[in-house]
Order: sequence, then C-alpha cells, then structure tokens
Amino acid sequence: MALKRMVLEIGMGSDIRGAEPTKAAVRALRDALWHNSLSVAAALGLDTDSMQVEVTIGVPHPERVDKEAVLAVLPHGSGTVSVVDGGLEIATDDGTGSTLIANAAAVVWLEIA
Repeated sequence: MALKRMVLEIGMGSDIRGAEPTKAAVRALRDALWHNSLSVAAALGLDTDSMQVEVTIGVPHPERVDKEAVLAVLPHGSGTVSVVDGGLEIATDDGTGSTLIANAAAVVWLEIA
C-alpha cells in the first residue's frame, strides 16, 4: 500500500487586533477544514482517523506559532504542521499595532492500494 494525496484544502485566517500568529494560523486551518465534509475515506472503506494531514501555514513571525494548537484543530486523523514565513501584516494607522493574516494548506493523504 502507498500513501496517495487525496485532497487539498486552502484557508485564510486573521487576528485583527492582537497580531497573534497562532490565533491567525488556527483560524486559517479552521477555514480550510470547516467548509467541507470529506467522505473520501468512507468511500474507500477506510476509517476517517486513517487520514494523514500535512498542514502548511504561511504567516508573519512563523517562529511564534504554537504548532500543537494548530494540530488540535484537526477533527480526524493525524497530522504534521510546517510553518513558513508568509501571510500579511498590516500596521495600524498610529503604528502601535497590526493585523496578521495567515494562509493554510491542508493536504489529506490516505494509504491505499
């Protein structure tokens, strides 16, 4: 059996006032996952927890993202998280704060013959 890429889900999340990278990353992954209901595992006779999810987050200040908090969003299966520099940071008018935008890509893999 071999791992096969079955699904690519894409999302965006932001932290408008707090500029917290983890909050934006979690919201981005939720956005990617919460707009669908995958039935591919069941259609193949597999348990949904057999899904392996590869998450990539693009956000400013990637070193500040709590990867475990991002993984906790996954409702099924197991996952890995990679965080890279990306997204967008928009300063407030007075320069005392910013808004962060994160992007998420979740690739779902299943082991099939």
